[in-house]
Amino acid sequence: MTPIELHLNLESSGLNSEEKAVLEKAMEIRKASATYLEQDKYLEAMERTVAALKEMHEFPDYKNADFRLLFVALLFDLAEIHYRLKNYKQSEKDVETLFKVLDNLVKTDNERFAQYHILAMELSTRILRSRKKAMDLLVKQQIATGSLYEKVNSGLTAATDKLVDSLCKSAELLAATGDVRESLKFYAEAIKYSKKRTGRVTRKEVKMTIEMAEVMMRQRSMQPRAKRLLNAILPHAIALEATGMEQDILSLIDVIDAAEQPETKWRVFLHKVVNAAKSKFKSKKDSKD
Repeated sequence: MTPIELHLNLESSGLNSEEKAVLEKAMEIRKASATYLEQDKYLEAMERTVAALKEMHEFPDYKNADFRLLFVALLFDLAEIHYRLKNYKQSEKDVETLFKVLDNLVKTDNERFAQYHILAMELSTRILRSRKKAMDLLVKQQIATGSLYEKVNSGLTAATDKLVDSLCKSAELLAATGDVRESLKFYAEAIKYSKKRTGRVTRKEVKMTIEMAEVMMRQRSMQPRAKRLLNAILPHAIALEATGMEQDILSLIDVIDAAEQPETKWRVFLHKVVNAAKSKFKSKKDSKD
C-alpha cells in the first residue's frame, strides 16, 4: 500500500510559523506511518495516523486549503488501513467523512483536487465489493461450520481443529460485515474448543485472542475490555517466546492508550472541518455572484 502523494508548498502558502509548524509536524508523523505501511504493519501505521490527526486539532484555520488537503490525506490513510485490516464498516465511515471534506475542495479548485476524488471513489468501490464478498462467503462458511459441529459432537476429535479454524473464519467474516458482537461470540467459541483440545494456552489461542481484541477495539465502549484481554494474554505470549505476537499485543495496547480524545470532541473536530469547507465554498460562490 502506497500513501497518496501530497502537493503542498508551505513556503509560499502565506502561513505563519506556528501554522507551518502544526502541518509540518503532522506530515512528519505521516511519514513515520508510511514506513509502517510499506512493511504492512497496519496497527502501528494506524497509531501514527491517529496521532497526526490529533496534531491537526492545533491548526487555527480549518478553512485553509493546505490544512484540508493534509486532513483528506490522513483520512484516506485511515480508510485504507481499516480496509487492509478488513474492517470494512469503519473504512466506509472514514470514506464518508473524506468525501464531505473533499467534495467542497473539488468545487473550489477542481484542477488541483480532482485526482484525490478519483482515488477516494476507487477505494469506496473496493470497500463495497469486499464487504459484499464477505457477506456471500459468510453464508457458505456457516454451513460448513454447522457440519463440523456435528462431527465433533459425534466424537470425531480430529474435526476439532477444522471446527476451530472454521469458527475463526466465520468470526472474521462477521467482523468484516460489521457485526462485531456476533463475531466475538464465534471467537469465544473457537478459543473454548481450542483450549479444550490442547488443555493449555498455545500460540493458536494467543493469536485468536489478539484477533478478538482487534474486533473489540472497533467499538469505543469495548476498548477497555479489549485492553484487559490483551494484558491477560501478554504473559502467555512472553512465556511462549512468541515475539511477533508480543509486539502485536503491545502495539494494540498503545493504540488504545493513544485514543484518549473523547468521541464527542473528535466528532466536534470533524464537524468543524466539514462546516469550514462548506462555508469556504459558499463564500467563494457568493463573491462570484
